[in-house]
Amino acid sequence: MESFDENNIEYQRARRQVERLRGFYGHLFAYVAVNAMIVVYNYISLKPGESYFQFKNFFTAIFWGIGLAAHAVTVFLPRVNFIRKWEDRKIKELMDKQKDH
Repeated sequence: MESFDENNIEYQRARRQVERLRGFYGHLFAYVAVNAMIVVYNYISLKPGESYFQFKNFFTAIFWGIGLAAHAVTVFLPRVNFIRKWEDRKIKELMDKQKDH
């Protein structure tokens, strides 16, 4: 098994990406589970002859879905170069502070 130097910047970057992915997948699981329960509840609560396709039945899925999509963008889209440079500078700064203490 290959060992990793936890001070390696590439290792730290990969580790942060894995944490972002884990956070996104947790968010996605919660979105699917909660909205499935809402669908079942709304379906059971329909009055005879009432259509399921009403805005109130999709409110949570739509607005939470917007938040989930924003989360996906931050996790999966390649980062703008200036953000990565800022992260690298910040990582170096924090590592230098740790060495001094």
